[in-house]
Amino acid sequence: MRALGIIPARYASTRFPGKPLAVIDGKSMIRRVFEQAMSCEALSRVIVATEDESILKHVEQFGGKAVMTGTHHLSGTERCNEAYDNIPEQGDHYDAIINIQGDEPYIHPDQINQVIRCFEDEKVMIASLMKRITSADDLSNPNVVKVITGINGNALYFSRTAIPYIRGTDRVDWPGHFSFFRHIGIYGYRPGTLAVIVKLPRSLLETAESLEQLRWMENGYNIRMKETSFDSISVDTPDDLLKLTNSK
Repeated sequence: MRALGIIPARYASTRFPGKPLAVIDGKSMIRRVFEQAMSCEALSRVIVATEDESILKHVEQFGGKAVMTGTHHLSGTERCNEAYDNIPEQGDHYDAIINIQGDEPYIHPDQINQVIRCFEDEKVMIASLMKRITSADDLSNPNVVKVITGINGNALYFSRTAIPYIRGTDRVDWPGHFSFFRHIGIYGYRPGTLAVIVKLPRSLLETAESLEQLRWMENGYNIRMKETSFDSISVDTPDDLLKLTNSK
């Protein structure tokens, strides 16, 4: 199994410009993500995909590999696809491409490994992770994306609202009556699948929920989900960075 790790790292973030270069305990965020990814022995190679020259040079300065991509991409998925198409070793065969979020400086290598192992099943086209929800606040928070799966482990639906609805039970008690899961935003794709899904037109469900994975599902692509016990701490704003630093 050969897996390529790609870390999308965009400088022009609306809420936090220059986020990949933000320093956390003496190291940039992108360096921390890169080093965590490199600790995953199941990855054959790790590269950073960016639209900014300063990020590319910074990655090269600490010994990492990076490629330039366009400024027009609307998602990390699109950026990963361009990076894969343009890396010098693109002719090498990879069984899976792993999209590792560039704003999760403490991602655990075992999370990456869990996604890679999904592709041991030849039927898997796309893979991702989920973590059990135990808090009623998380269940009602639209920024916490929920996922529900079938008995085969494939996602049935993703939503910003709680799914399923528990009839006859007070909402604050729902976590005690059903196993709810939140989506952890790391993706793995078959190379051929990635090349196709980035060309699909924006769908109705995707537009309604603002979740790109619904576009893939509407077009018949399964998403294999694996439960992880590791939390996912992402940095979306400068305030998130401050909270992360204070918690260490």
